[in-house]
Amino acid sequence: MALTFQTVIGLEIHVQLATKTKLFCSCSTNYIGARPNSNVCPVCLGQPGALPVVNGRAVELAARVGLALGSKVQEATRFHRKNYFYPDLSKDYQISQYDLPICAGGLVSFTDDEGETVRVAITRAHLEEDAGKLVHPSSDGRLAGAAHSLVDYNRGGVPLLEIVSEPDMTCPAHARLYTEQIRRLVRYLAVSDGDMESGSLRVDANISQKVSDGRWGSRVEIKNMNSLRALERALEYEEGRQRKVLSEGGEIRQETRHWDDGEGKTRSMRSKEEAHDYRYFPDPDLPPLIVDRDRLERVRSAMPELPWEAERRLVDAYGLGAEDAKVIAESAAAVAYLDGCVRAGAEARRAANWVRTEVLRVLNEKRISLETFPLKAENLAALLVLVEGKGLSTTAAKDVFDVMVRDGSTLEAAMAATGVVSGQVSGSRLEEIVETILAANVEAVEAVQSGKDIKGKKIKFLQGLVMREIRGQADAVQVEAVLKRKLI
Repeated sequence: MALTFQTVIGLEIHVQLATKTKLFCSCSTNYIGARPNSNVCPVCLGQPGALPVVNGRAVELAARVGLALGSKVQEATRFHRKNYFYPDLSKDYQISQYDLPICAGGLVSFTDDEGETVRVAITRAHLEEDAGKLVHPSSDGRLAGAAHSLVDYNRGGVPLLEIVSEPDMTCPAHARLYTEQIRRLVRYLAVSDGDMESGSLRVDANISQKVSDGRWGSRVEIKNMNSLRALERALEYEEGRQRKVLSEGGEIRQETRHWDDGEGKTRSMRSKEEAHDYRYFPDPDLPPLIVDRDRLERVRSAMPELPWEAERRLVDAYGLGAEDAKVIAESAAAVAYLDGCVRAGAEARRAANWVRTEVLRVLNEKRISLETFPLKAENLAALLVLVEGKGLSTTAAKDVFDVMVRDGSTLEAAMAATGVVSGQVSGSRLEEIVETILAANVEAVEAVQSGKDIKGKKIKFLQGLVMREIRGQADAVQVEAVLKRKLI
């Protein structure tokens, strides 16, 4: 009888918290682009006599995530020293949490690619400090084949929240969707930028196989996956590798493996450590961490609606399509901006379309946030109200929008700067513009009048020129009628 397999996956997601300073000292967390080893001090380097102090902002951000996950945010917790020896860890131990994490339990739900609801339980979420970064330069500038390694401790001590799931995922696609949901959550809560490429969100995946003959394959940990696609590919490869080994009667070693994205395979790094190998013990320099009720209530009262709650509301209250609602609900600021437009009188679906296309386009192009976006929601609403009332065409409105964003000007000033006048162009003014266009396009006129424009392409061409000249500020049917009357 052929063997069958059940995949078992659990994830450890490390989220860099968006604090200005490190977890236990006042060094800057802005390590990207900084001169190597410039954001360090005796505390984060672990020099003798230096005493750590817990960053209160990191504690609040961790509690915020815990509340969103439905975890129990524990009033009393403590830090341990996790001992291991590696060049990127200047102290030869990492300050982490062991038996008393700040957040215990919780749940993440998402809809899979088949439309089924998947629920993944959270074991814990605990605070810890990040390690440094190793660089392996070679003589030709490439990383491969380096004769030596360099270490940059700027990242060492940056606060992390490690979110540990139960092994509730049964396929690589579920692991991708779960990670996507966590990333969406931390971004929405402004806890982290969740950027996997820069390392702000890192995933360690644990995967094993349950065999129909009663065997269990040992758990294998996979590291070095810097995108959602890489995570899914790595798990797909490892799933196939483990099943092949078990089908042939072999055993799966408990180990840590490195994902090689270029070659599309995992490679063995080292045997997998157990908790006792790290020799955890309470950090003698840090007293127990008490999250008092008043602080927790302040965090709770400042919580926004969760992204999936906002998504449902945008569909139910505003009648948005599912895709529009999901895109906008990726950001609490975008949801608030849309709400502001609607409160100021804009029609919800038109406002959502402009937020998704024009507003987000500008944010991406200029690499700015909505907090620094120069066009306030009420000013965009005023523009959209004019479009809704046929006072401006969409084409003209986009020209006005660009000027309002560029100059931070009012609607009236932007319309004056672009030469746009509110209201439809018609009557004698439209007649004049049509005659000007016809006079400048003699060949097209002759083609129509000689009967060669059988499919009406020249008429459409001339109509487009007229509409462009008046920036869409006319009824297209009326423009076509004036053209045909002038030509035929």
